[in-house]
Amino acid sequence: MSSRTLSGFPPLAAWTSAFIAALVGFGGTVALIVQAMRGLGADAGQVGSAVTALCLGIAVCGALLSLRLRVPVVLAWSTPGAALLVASAGSVNWPVAIGAFVAAAAMMCILAVVPVLERAARRIPASVASAMLAGVLLPFCLQLFRTLESDVLLVCVLLAVFVIARQRLPLYALLLVLGAGIAVLLLRGDLAGHHGGPLLGSLQPVVPQFDWRAVTSIGVPLFLVTLVSQNLPGLVVLRSAGYAPTPRPLLLGTGLATLVLAPFGAHGVNLAAITAAICTGSDAHPDAAGRWIVGVIYAGLYLVLALFATPLVLFFLAMPASAIAALTGIALIAPLSGAVEQMLVEKSERDAAILTFAATASGVSLLGVGSAFWGLLAGFAALAAKWAFARRN
Repeated sequence: MSSRTLSGFPPLAAWTSAFIAALVGFGGTVALIVQAMRGLGADAGQVGSAVTALCLGIAVCGALLSLRLRVPVVLAWSTPGAALLVASAGSVNWPVAIGAFVAAAAMMCILAVVPVLERAARRIPASVASAMLAGVLLPFCLQLFRTLESDVLLVCVLLAVFVIARQRLPLYALLLVLGAGIAVLLLRGDLAGHHGGPLLGSLQPVVPQFDWRAVTSIGVPLFLVTLVSQNLPGLVVLRSAGYAPTPRPLLLGTGLATLVLAPFGAHGVNLAAITAAICTGSDAHPDAAGRWIVGVIYAGLYLVLALFATPLVLFFLAMPASAIAALTGIALIAPLSGAVEQMLVEKSERDAAILTFAATASGVSLLGVGSAFWGLLAGFAALAAKWAFARRN
């Protein structure tokens, strides 16, 4: 443990890095979380409960892991998972969705405690998993441009801010887009319906209902996309910063946090990747041994966000649907770009990746099971056929 951390106040860089990471992580994608939960049938109070639960999970689990492992463990909610939930809107009700969240969290916990499953997870073809993610994200980015038909001014302003910010201030691009969007809505009086509400966040438990179709079409893809697009990259970020934590406590800790908080609406607490990079480098703290304190500060900031989650959610609920769609589409452009790039890296797996991508993006639903599952099935079947013929030759 660093003597500097024990004897003195954490350096200013630790506070600013944690603040920027929390601001980017929360502000950049909270509109997507609101849209996802409303699409699954949650009312305003339940949406507020979901965001409160997610922030609590990020805060408490992140702080405990940082303190125990002496590593800057930075957690986040599953943004790709939220996009998957939006794609499932209307197919289930809120208690059934909660059951799928519980199932996905249980899968993550089982993966963490069974070594053979953890090793198998590392061998999941990144091309197929990324293709599924790209198929989930594509409709949101397309909807961004369809929103031009109903709100040309807002979409053009947001796109202009995004393109310019990505060139000059890429880290703050989504925050600047969010600020520009709120400014346009306020100037036009589109937020006049927002009259405040409860000052503090609250938790509203729901008894989970388990349905095999929801577990198959939501729970399994949610587990996979969170593992491949959040937890595994999060481990890579920590290793790139010079840390080598055992994956088991990280996967088990986040899985248990989600399992406990799922009845309150938490769909996925997991390792962060982009925001973690802000808190794990030497710019955040000069002493690598004492850098764990940045993870604790970050967790403390999310605890503050949990306290005021309900009024923040009500503010976003007051936005027009077109504004939420536009903000969500822009927030997912960068993840879509990364997913498309990753799914095409391995030439020998491109056919399987394209099949997965097309099937997932189609939105097809068979036997009550959504397209994300069928996309994975198509991709894995194509890979199995390829391997079978390769063995014969």
